[in-house]
Amino acid sequence: MKLTAATVDKMQPTDRRQEIPDTLCTGLYLTVQPTGKKGWQVRYRHDGVHRRMSLGGYPVLSLADARQRARDALAAATEGRDPAEEVKAAKAPKTEDDRDKSEVLICQYHKRHLSGLKSGAVVRRELDRHVVAAWGDREIHTISKRDVIDLMDGIADSGCVVTTNRVRAFLSKFMNWCVERDILPTSPATGVKSSSKEISHDRVLTDDEVRWFRAACEAEGFPWGPLGKVLLLTGQRLNEVARMTDAEIVGDVWHLASVKTKNARAHDVQLSEAVRAVLAGVERIDSKAGLIFTTNGTTPVSCFFKARAALARAMERIASEERGGPLEIPRWTFHDLRRTAATGMARLGIAVRVAEAVLNHVSGTDVGIVVVYRRHDYVDEKRQALDAWARRVAGLVEGTPDNVVQIGRAR
Repeated sequence: MKLTAATVDKMQPTDRRQEIPDTLCTGLYLTVQPTGKKGWQVRYRHDGVHRRMSLGGYPVLSLADARQRARDALAAATEGRDPAEEVKAAKAPKTEDDRDKSEVLICQYHKRHLSGLKSGAVVRRELDRHVVAAWGDREIHTISKRDVIDLMDGIADSGCVVTTNRVRAFLSKFMNWCVERDILPTSPATGVKSSSKEISHDRVLTDDEVRWFRAACEAEGFPWGPLGKVLLLTGQRLNEVARMTDAEIVGDVWHLASVKTKNARAHDVQLSEAVRAVLAGVERIDSKAGLIFTTNGTTPVSCFFKARAALARAMERIASEERGGPLEIPRWTFHDLRRTAATGMARLGIAVRVAEAVLNHVSGTDVGIVVVYRRHDYVDEKRQALDAWARRVAGLVEGTPDNVVQIGRAR
C-alpha cells in the first residue's frame, strides 16, 4: 500500500505482528506490534544474504525521515557495506586511545549539541559525508589549517560550491566546540574563508529544478508533497497555504480573509484544475477547524525546515539518478517557489498587475482608488494566469514545455 503520514498514524494493531511495505521506498517496512507499538525496518542484501535493520520507532521517526534513513542504508548496501554493522560499530564503546579521533568527537558533538537543534540531523549528515569520510580515523590534533583548506578545495573542485560553504561553517562550529571543551588549543578552521558569496534573495528555480521538485513532491507524499505542489502552482505564501481549510474553498476559489493574509487584505485565489486535483487527493484527517494540511487534526503542519530539507534531498537524488552522477542543486527556500511562479507567469507574457493580483502583492502601482477596487478586478485574468502557469508546470513535468500558449503581454 502507499504509506502516508495519515495512514501510518491510523494503522491499527491486530493479534499478529504486521509488516507493511512502503511502495515509494522499496525495502522500507512499517511494523505494527499487537501492543500497538509502531516502528520502521529496512531490508537489504549484503554478501548475498538478506538482512534486516531497525531504523527507529514511530512517531519519533517520521515517515519522511524513515524513507531517508532507508535510502541511506540501501545506498550503503549497494556500495558493498553493511549498514547494520556500521550502526553497531558506531554504538560500540570506544577505548581511551580512540577518544580524540575525529569520528568519535563528532559523535559526541552530535550527542551534546546537535541533537538539541532543529538543523542537527542535517549538520551531522554533512559532517559524516565530508569530514568523517576524510578524517574519521585521524586524531583531531593532527588536523591542520592546510588540511581544512585542502578539504574545502576538494569539495569546491567537484562543483559543489554551496556545499563547500555549508561544510566550512559546520566544521568551524565543531572545531570551536572542541576548543571550548579543551580538546584543541585553537581551531584549525579559523581564517579559512568561504569559497564564494551566495545570493539567495533572487533565487528562481530553473525548468529542470521545477521538474525535479514536482518529482520530489510525488516521492515524499503527504503532507509536504501536496503542500509543495500547491505552493508552486498558486504562488501563495507558505503560512497561508499551510493553514488552508476546506471552508475557505468554494467551487474553484480559495478565499482568504484579511486576518489570514500577511498584508491584512482579503484575497481570492482562483484554483486551477491541477490544484483542485492535488487537494482532492489529500486524505483528510478529522479536524474541527477543517485544516487540510495537518497531521494531528488540531494544528496546521509546521517544521518547515525539515520539510524543505526532505524535499531538497529528494530533488538531488532524483536529479543525480537522471544525470547519472552526483548533482548538487543550489539551496532554495519555500519562498523561492512564490518567486518562481511570479517569474514563470512573466515569461508567459502575463501583465505585471495581474501577476501582482495573483500574489496579493502590494507595490507602488497600488495607489488611490486602485487599492479599493483591485480586489474585484482581474478575476478572469487571474484565473487565466494560474491556469496557464499550471499548464506550463505540467508541460515541464511531461517534457512538453513549449505547448503553453502565452495569454498576454507583460507590462
